[in-house]
Amino acid sequence: MILIVIFGGLIAGLIIGFSTGLAYPSEYTFYITVALLAALDSLVGAARAQLQKEFNGVVFTTGLIVNTILAALLTYLGDLLGVPIYYAAIITFGGRLFNNMAVIRRVLLDRYVLKKSE
Repeated sequence: MILIVIFGGLIAGLIIGFSTGLAYPSEYTFYITVALLAALDSLVGAARAQLQKEFNGVVFTTGLIVNTILAALLTYLGDLLGVPIYYAAIITFGGRLFNNMAVIRRVLLDRYVLKKSE
């Protein structure tokens, strides 16, 4: 169920984004990229938790907000210092994405194998 909501929201967001033609200044590229990566990490983590029957809406909401704000603050601090600190967020969230996707794959494969063996 949550996957339908996630993909429906993704498709609706893409349609709205491409049809409105909104643009943002290029100075915000790193902020938006890191914030999107943090949000995607939270969504994939929520899908993993749902498949493992451990989903908690409060944990998801607070994780989404805190991860996005932390990633934006790291990017801003890096801009102030002239150091690309946002790489830390990219590596962390990217690694977690791959880890969560691996767990999702294993859970789905286990369910498929169990279903096939019955």
